Amino acid sequence: MKLTLHKANERGKTKLDWLDSKHSFSFGEYYNPARNEFGALRVLNDDIIAAGKGFGMHDHANMEIITIVLSGEIEHQDSMGNKGTIETNNVQRMTAGTGILHSEMNKSKKPVHLLQLWIEPSKENLTPSYEQHAFDFKLNTFTLIASAVKKPKTALIHQDATLHIGNLTAKHTLELKTDPNKGTFAFLISGELKIEGQKLTPGDALAITDAKQLTFAALKASEVLVIQVPV
Repeated sequence: MKLTLHKANERGKTKLDWLDSKHSFSFGEYYNPARNEFGALRVLNDDIIAAGKGFGMHDHANMEIITIVLSGEIEHQDSMGNKGTIETNNVQRMTAGTGILHSEMNKSKKPVHLLQLWIEPSKENLTPSYEQHAFDFKLNTFTLIASAVKKPKTALIHQDATLHIGNLTAKHTLELKTDPNKGTFAFLISGELKIEGQKLTPGDALAITDAKQLTFAALKASEVLVIQVPV
């Protein structure tokens, strides 16, 4: 098993009057050749968007885009005719495929905090599509939020990947089986925990390869995103 720690303060940054964004991988004006991607995981941005602001209509193609709202809400609109609000604990998956335009605007009176991931699809030029799910995350378990298998209450990713969110109470330990043929990228959203003895604080991540099972031990109440992708 190989573990590589990505410290929160080593992430790239975009700081505007309406956007505070941290980049786990090269993105926009931030370029780090050692942090270009983790296999099929191309982007993991940690964004806080000010009230009344957001990303106007812009285009994407040939990417699986997953948005996880941690607090607040954001309005989505796209060229397929979809329009709706992504609220706290909602997960949205958008397949950009042959091309799509969309906007993400915070029309509320409070900031919104979200994670956005870009995962390279296993096949290019798919028909664009969109879905959104609300989750009631249970304590001391891992919840599957997205995978390559179509299920009623999880997002479908067009890549052999899985996304879980784990919510642990203080001093609780969880095990998660992982595919040793894939890489695992664990991102700590909040709290403090150890993964295989490696301590993480909020914004830290652990890139893991050759693992069949991982142990998560919460030092404080913690929320962690675990992404398994081909590497």
